[in-house]
Amino acid sequence: MAGRGTKRRGTARPVPGRYPVRFGLAELLADADRANAWLLTVDEVAQSYVDLDDPTHLEFEYVRRIGDVIDCLADGPLEALHLGGAGCTVPRYVAATRPGSRQLVFDADEPLIDLVREQLDLRAIPNLRVRISDGREGVATRRDGSADLVVADVFQRAKMPGDVATLEFTTDVARVLRPAGTYLINVADGPGLKFARRVVATIGAVFPHVVMLADSGVLRGRRFGNVVLVASRADLPVDEITRRAASAAFPSRVTSGAELERFRGNAKPIHDDEALDTPRPPWNVFGLPPRT
Repeated sequence: MAGRGTKRRGTARPVPGRYPVRFGLAELLADADRANAWLLTVDEVAQSYVDLDDPTHLEFEYVRRIGDVIDCLADGPLEALHLGGAGCTVPRYVAATRPGSRQLVFDADEPLIDLVREQLDLRAIPNLRVRISDGREGVATRRDGSADLVVADVFQRAKMPGDVATLEFTTDVARVLRPAGTYLINVADGPGLKFARRVVATIGAVFPHVVMLADSGVLRGRRFGNVVLVASRADLPVDEITRRAASAAFPSRVTSGAELERFRGNAKPIHDDEALDTPRPPWNVFGLPPRT
């Protein structure tokens, strides 16, 4: 087993192995099908997939959806804030596709970020800063109207922390965003999508324009999976997002307007004073095959 202290020198190849981190045991695995691509897991739950030779390659379906939405936003560099970093796949994508972007990542797992910094060439991403902080606490430190994009992809031990799903936190995100800024949040839920419906209600109480992207099987309650929500105070490019989603390698369904209201139903926004237990995925739904 490789120790956490293993260092890369220059552009040396990452060292596969297991590394203790704050929220479990991380493992770095090489992809046999791509020359310099790596899967990062924590306690056998997939966290990030990074292609060091091609940061525009997005392996996970939900990350590809996030990338597609970002591609549909107005041209030019972005002031981006990311809650949850791990391998920093989305910041790498933004840096590659929108040169000149300035980005800040908040991640609470310092040993994991140290691992990514040393093994997955984090320092090579231009204009990227990483701060060790809880995402909610990090957002509270940002100036009003200072970001074009906020991406929340926060999970600890396979569960989304409930405090990034509340109305109070969503209101703070809106404060940090510029008037035409965009909020992207990744939510995981299972059959019935009760939690996802409440997150839609929460975000819709703050932002007048909301779009949802998800696999049809997840929406029909067939399996546990990811739901990506996009929100803004300005009009969103719904038609372009829909075209992108339909033509993707793994097509997703885009829901907005009256259809999204029907999806929400009678769901109520989530508040800070609620004791919320967020959904936990079935064993290995986002992870690795069982070891033999």
